[in-house]
Formats: sequence, structure tokens, C-alpha cells
Amino acid sequence: MNTSSANHSAANSVTNNAQSPVSYNDYYHNFNISDLLTEIYGEHLDDRLNAYMACCGRHVRDGRGDNLALVHEDTSGKVMRMTFAELDKASAQVANLLKSYGVKAGDQVATMLPRTPELLTIVLATWRIGAVYQPLFTAFGYDSIKYRMDKANTKVVFTNEENRSKFEDLAEQTKMVLVDNKSYAQAASEKKWPDDNYAKMMASQSQTSEPVLLDTDAPFLQMFTSGTVGKSKGVSVPLSALTAFYLYMRYAIDLRADDNYWNMADSGWAYGLYYAITGPLLMGITTYFNEAGFDAANTRDFMVRHKITNLASSPTAFRMMKSSGVFEKSHDDVNSLLSLRCANSAGETLNTEVVNWVETYLNCQVKDQYGQTETGMTCCAHHALAHECPTGSMGMALPGHTLVVLDDDMQVLPDGEQGQLAVVVSQSPAFYFRGYSWNEKDAFVDDYYLTGDVVERHSDGSYWFSGRDDDIIITAGYRVGPTDVENTVLEHEAVAESAAVGVPDDVRGHTIKSYVVLKDGIEGSDEIAKEIQELVRKRLSTHAYPREVEFVSELPKTPSGKIQRFLLRSLSAA
Repeated sequence: MNTSSANHSAANSVTNNAQSPVSYNDYYHNFNISDLLTEIYGEHLDDRLNAYMACCGRHVRDGRGDNLALVHEDTSGKVMRMTFAELDKASAQVANLLKSYGVKAGDQVATMLPRTPELLTIVLATWRIGAVYQPLFTAFGYDSIKYRMDKANTKVVFTNEENRSKFEDLAEQTKMVLVDNKSYAQAASEKKWPDDNYAKMMASQSQTSEPVLLDTDAPFLQMFTSGTVGKSKGVSVPLSALTAFYLYMRYAIDLRADDNYWNMADSGWAYGLYYAITGPLLMGITTYFNEAGFDAANTRDFMVRHKITNLASSPTAFRMMKSSGVFEKSHDDVNSLLSLRCANSAGETLNTEVVNWVETYLNCQVKDQYGQTETGMTCCAHHALAHECPTGSMGMALPGHTLVVLDDDMQVLPDGEQGQLAVVVSQSPAFYFRGYSWNEKDAFVDDYYLTGDVVERHSDGSYWFSGRDDDIIITAGYRVGPTDVENTVLEHEAVAESAAVGVPDDVRGHTIKSYVVLKDGIEGSDEIAKEIQELVRKRLSTHAYPREVEFVSELPKTPSGKIQRFLLRSLSAA
């Protein structure tokens, strides 16, 4: 791993495509999945049968091992660089470690780590032996972790000292490996848990390991998505998704060989794992990790230091940059040093004010793009394909996908009418989702995958987001099911009933508000509200806790007893 600060060469397997973008209509209507596979893999189509080979091994084999896979900056500002050849050797060592633990193809391996070189190495190692990588977001609490590990029957978890205490009794059923930057002797003397030490175990492993080839429908990622009824649903992502990931990176994000690409999303979630790790490495292009938490000044300085040319983030992050005033104050000096060529946004709709701010203060165009954990990105404003892109729209269907708008009777609606967005499966050769991991819900009707999102299609082929047909809450780009929040609030001994809704927020899009009915004889207080907030923060996650708690005498319900959250949303907005 290279810790030097020398500039790197960005020569990779992808052409710079610096010429004018091709017509969206031409590419979309002439899309051919076989041609795309050849574009990605050339004559080595078997490389798509193992995600490590697709994202690392083939680059080393084909003479690109010295190209940078990762530029990582830690919380103290120390920069480390890792080539594809170094990633190849390190991932082989972890792969052999996993095999020594008895991990086989199809088994689940998880990490709860910040964005570090070790995380990237473990992901590639898991794929190398045909196992399935399972992300655990560092803000998760015990309940969220336990549910995911129990469902997936997780075999091994890699975590650090900061997060280790969250696992409590879970370590009894799962092999735990502690990752830290201390020397082994120091770590051993401070050891609180009977875990293997990552550095020590790595040192004894061989730097070669043969990849296990699978079928294209075999999973390589195990995701979980939030719902409004019951627990989070499992999403097993098959190897065939690599093709769709490439489409998004190449034609929507417009990732080029000479780009310095930074996707700010956390790799504990789909957008970060799909498009900050898998997508750029699939294209043989360097990805940038900033281990520090979000801060507007740090974000600006990181972009300047590393000459970031292609940025992917969320509307929340752009709004926080805007509201900080950092970019305005230094617009004539530091901001003139920005190198951004283009920016991309996902998670919720961008408004005109933010789009104009990005163009003024980040000196580039930002494109809005839409997707789900289940599907990856399916509707995009494309940087590398020429089409009209009205501000406020979701963009156009990603090539290889046919989208329609349906009414309640599953009939296709004409342009200009609102209905549910759906994917026509038989007409979407790049679409890969085939159902939830444990059949938690049937999201298909006939030939349609139903997204659950209400949209409107305009005559120019653009789609416009209207809302959810359920009660999902999108806060700071994270999707939160209110049921999980409500059930956690109910664990407080003073609570009789609870309901959670999203409240509009200028920075986060929405924040979570809990309406709480207390048990008889108990009066609401600031102390109880704070206890509820801390309970959810600890048991569920830091992004899912209610920033506002209101005590009420009763909750609005249907005659059958279902909570009418839409009434609470209306009340909150009043």
C-alpha cells in the first residue's frame, strides 16, 4: 500500500470519451446486451462469473495492476494509495483467512467498518471465494444488526473496537475479527474480546487464491431495504447486476479514465456499495474514500486536495454544503481551485435552487438520478448521453430498462397522469432483481416489477417523482420504515402507542417525528422524550431516531385499527 503523495496516472481500461455525448435516443433504442458485455469484458466473458475477477483480477491479468484502485484519506488527513496489484494480494490473504474459517461459496461475510482500505480488501476477498458480502452500517444499533445477521446466518464479521460492543452476544454464533491500526502486541494487551486480530491473521496467509466461478444469477451482495410493514426486506444482488452497475457508471455518471471520482455515500448502503466500490473498480478506475464524517469545509478541502473531477452525492449533502456558507465565503479563492467536471445526485429529488447553487459554486452541472436498493439506478439524467433534462425531473430510463406508469388496475397510463412506476421485466435485459431474499413480499404483478413510487411521465420521455404509495421516510438520503421506529419506541416502559412520520426539512429532506401515547398516569416530559430518542438511536440507528417527539392522547386510526399516518403528516405540515 503506497502512502506517498505523488500524483498518479489515471490511464485505465476505459476510454476518456471526452467527445460530445452520443444521442440518448440512439443508444437507448439500439441497446444490445451482448454488445455491452463485450464492451465490458472483451473476450473474457467468464470474468463476469466472479465479482473479484470483474472488479480486480482481470485488471491485474491484463497489465493494469499498477493502476490505482483506491485513494484513502483517514480522519487525521493521512493519505494511503492502493493499486489493483496490492488489492489483489491483500484480498487473497483475506480470502485464505476466510477459507480457514470454513467459509464457502454462498456464505455471508459482513463488515461493520468505516470507509477504509481494510473494508475494500475484505469485500474483494469475500467475492473471490464466491461468498456473499453483507454490509452493516456503522450507525446501526443492536436490534438492526441482530435482525440482519440472523436472517443471513452471517458466518464472519469484521469490525473495529469502536463498533465491537454493539455485537454483545451475537459473537457467540459468529466468528469475529477485530480490525484496528494498532500493533498486534498493543492490541492484544488492550483486548476486551476473544476475537482474532486482523493484522496478525493476515500476516500468515498466502498472497494467491484462485477465484470461484459461479452462475450469473448467484448473489454476491446481501442487502436489506426498509419497508413500512414488518421488518426490512432482504435483497440478494446477483452477479448479473454488474452489467447494470456499469451502465450507470459509464453513461449516467460518465466516469472516465482520467477522472478523480469521489462518491460520498457510505458503503454500508446500496448507493455507496454499488457505485463507490463496485462500479468504479469494475471499470478499472480509482475510487476515493474520505473516512471523516461529513463537514462542509472538509468536503471542499478534500475536493481541492485530490482534484476531484467527478462527484456523486445526495441532495442532503449538497444542501448542507449550501447552508454552511463555506463555499460562498471562499468562492473567489479556494473554490477557484475546484476541478469538478460533473456532479451526480441520488436519494431524493433535487430542486432548482440546489441545481443553480451547484452550477454557481461548484462550477459544474449536477444530474439527478433515481434508483432503489432492489434495482440499482433505473431512471437517470445522463451525463454521457445527450437528451433534454428539465430541472426537477428524475431523468430518462436507464438503457436496458423499459419503464411504464401504471394505474391501480395495472393498466399503462398516458403521459401526464400520475401512477406507480414499474419496470417491464421482459423488455428490460439489464434488469436483474427477481424477488426478495426470503419472499417477504411479492413485488411483481404479471410482467411488471412495482417500485412503490408514484411518478408522472412527460411527453419528452422524462419521469417526475411525486411520492411514495406507502409511508417510507427518506431522511438525509436514507430510507427508513416507520414500523421499525415505532416498534423501537414501544420498548420504552412509559409508551403505550407510537407512530412515526417524516417532517419536511430544508437540509435533510425529511426528519423523523414520533407521535407518542403514554401509558395511563404518566405525563410527557423532556426527559422521557430524550430517553425515547436515545433508545431509538442505540437500538436502531443514528439516522432513524426521531428528532422530534410529541406526546398525544390518541393516534388517528382506521376502523380496522391501522394508524393513519397521512393525517399525522398533514398535522405536522400545518
